[in-house]
Amino acid sequence: MRTNQRTIQHLRKLGLRCQTVEKYNMYSRRYNDLFSIIDIIMLDHSRGVVGIQACGTDFQPHIRKLTIDEVENTRAWLETPGTVLEIWGWRRLLEKKGGKRKVWKPRIQEIRLGDLKWIK
Repeated sequence: MRTNQRTIQHLRKLGLRCQTVEKYNMYSRRYNDLFSIIDIIMLDHSRGVVGIQACGTDFQPHIRKLTIDEVENTRAWLETPGTVLEIWGWRRLLEKKGGKRKVWKPRIQEIRLGDLKWIK
């Protein structure tokens, strides 16, 4: 199961409205994110529109993408009123301490304007 599918499934279990905005380009055989930074849009009544970048255990390259490589798009998103940006990294962890069963759990980090690297 792809990380986007896992994230959508988790959000819907929580009763939240969400939709994948990443599109597959059959010519380049690649997925293209919304504004090059967002895979999923979630509507949260308390926080507004949440953009989610979903990934696996490779969390740091995605942080770099949002805070350095695509800093202008990230800044534009975060400066828009009512928007939030998060990274969801999925990994298999033990269900309980001392147990053997592993379950998929997200590592969630919110990206803020202060996290961005201003490169000119």
